Amino acid sequence: MGFEDLQHNFLTSRVEDLVRWARRASVWPATFGLACCAIEMMAAGAADYDLSRYGMEVFRNSPRQADLMIVAGRVSQKMAPVLRQVYDQMAEPKWVISMGVCASTGGLFNNYAIVQGVDQVVPVDVYAPGCPPSPETLIHAILTLHEQIRTGEILRRRASGQPLHLEHEHSPWTPEVPVAVRVGTPQ
Repeated sequence: MGFEDLQHNFLTSRVEDLVRWARRASVWPATFGLACCAIEMMAAGAADYDLSRYGMEVFRNSPRQADLMIVAGRVSQKMAPVLRQVYDQMAEPKWVISMGVCASTGGLFNNYAIVQGVDQVVPVDVYAPGCPPSPETLIHAILTLHEQIRTGEILRRRASGQPLHLEHEHSPWTPEVPVAVRVGTPQ
């Protein structure tokens, strides 16, 4: 059997392009809904907007099965270590979308209890602006991330940003329970 019997029924491509296409078409998000932005994130996955068109059929409950974290809403100082732990448990390569002004900059909550930007805890790939951002805005952020995946390097392991350093201030009455958590880098 020679090539004349194939009748041009084969396709050639680079392995890198196939890997990028597969990654882009099968992003599995781990939800991290913390406030009102989570309602808009759920709406984006519902029938009207249908994230399954983009290969995101199921929001994963286990970080070990997810490669995209959508942080929707304000992140408190107490939630920051949990967010970092979930991020560290996610499969490589992994991406993060910061959804809403509260997740991106702390929003109108400029106080000691709210992290002033989730990028202080995990590296962020795409920011979705708004208070709360509409499902269309989240879909635009996802399509922007898809473009980053399509054009990115497949073998580059992304830097996880600064390591999370926690300082616990203990109450004199209950020394084993932290009463305040400060997120930052060691000095």
